[in-house]
Amino acid sequence: MVKVIFIEASGNRIEAEGSVGDSVMQVAVAAGVEAISADCGGACACGTCHCVMSEDWFARLPAPQSDEVDMLEFVIDPQPSSRLSCQVTLSEAMEGIEIQVPASQI
Repeated sequence: MVKVIFIEASGNRIEAEGSVGDSVMQVAVAAGVEAISADCGGACACGTCHCVMSEDWFARLPAPQSDEVDMLEFVIDPQPSSRLSCQVTLSEAMEGIEIQVPASQI
């Protein structure tokens, strides 16, 4: 299992675990992270699973594909290290990753 820490806009930290191969979105939904609504279920079609990685983690992850980059143009307050959590797959190397989630996706 891979430990993932979601940091809500309020500063509240939610610690969760997922299996290698799970998407960060799946872990967030299972952990009850309210700001990750994941309306499209992981199809990279809505942007409601937007999250912000630390610059350090962002640099270590595989680069986003063009469809994710396009969708990130429509999220609220995108940051240089924004990602769609449905497009980030857990690996053992991500143990302890901290991910900022926005106050709202809408």
